[in-house]
Amino acid sequence: MKKKPLPSNHTRESWREHRRRRFRRHGRRAYIRSAYSLPSLATLGNAICGFGSIYVAVLDPATAGADTLTQYFADHRFTAAAYLIFLAMVFDGLDGRLARFTRHTTDFGGQLDSLADFGSFGLAPAFLALQLFRHAIAGLPIIASRLIWAIGAIYLSCAALRLARFNVSNEHGEQHHFSFLGLPSPGAAGTVAAFVLMEQALEAHSKWLPSLVPLVHICIWLLPPIVLMTGLLMISAIRYPHLVNKYLRGKRSMARLLLTVSFLLLVVVAHRYILALGTLAYSLSGPATFVYLKWWPWRTQSVGPPAGLPEAQPP
Repeated sequence: MKKKPLPSNHTRESWREHRRRRFRRHGRRAYIRSAYSLPSLATLGNAICGFGSIYVAVLDPATAGADTLTQYFADHRFTAAAYLIFLAMVFDGLDGRLARFTRHTTDFGGQLDSLADFGSFGLAPAFLALQLFRHAIAGLPIIASRLIWAIGAIYLSCAALRLARFNVSNEHGEQHHFSFLGLPSPGAAGTVAAFVLMEQALEAHSKWLPSLVPLVHICIWLLPPIVLMTGLLMISAIRYPHLVNKYLRGKRSMARLLLTVSFLLLVVVAHRYILALGTLAYSLSGPATFVYLKWWPWRTQSVGPPAGLPEAQPP
């Protein structure tokens, strides 16, 4: 067999440099290919948390079996289901950050994220609210029971419409994500889940403080209107700010930093109550701002010029 002639020194150096560049390029491609899977894994974690929330919400302590972990989740099924929705929100925030960090935002990732959001922030909160209401209020008339079911179906439909509208109007990049048209689906789900957490905390505290029992019943009866309100706000034309991008990114004043730290400390001290009040305030901030801005031009036009200044003369 005839051997190939050895390359000259110049050709040999070029050949070695070509091999080094090829190995480096292939290694970088392999790294980027593995990094691209991170956003999808976070999105699938979001979907799994939504599925886990639905599964935990229907557990029965009497039929949980011998598994201690399953028995624990069954004993605290509504609280655990609400926490899983918040864990899904964490994964939902991570997948977008990871996609922008790896500079690989694709239509596939956006569609997968919407499917996961529909399960975690559309199906799971509505199902959790219906399960809690059915467990707490027994002997409802048939019409009232069907009305509660219809409210859950309306919330589910609004979440699907909200995500579909976001898909057709979404633009990639942080510069396009400073506000949302309509209440975001994680915000709506967080409002429902936080309200469930507050109701469960009041129910636990009412065992040694009976004066809290009326508040527990008020929270139960307020749950269907909150589900309906958040569902309708998702498909509204009201603008909601992106809290992280608008208020926490970049240079901020010391007062805002102190306010953020105070809020985080309150969450640590009494997170169930603070989350419920905070998410409800965020949901209501949209209609409140809309009404305020609608009436603000009328208020400004009714204010006359300061005393002592001449009135504007027509040209």
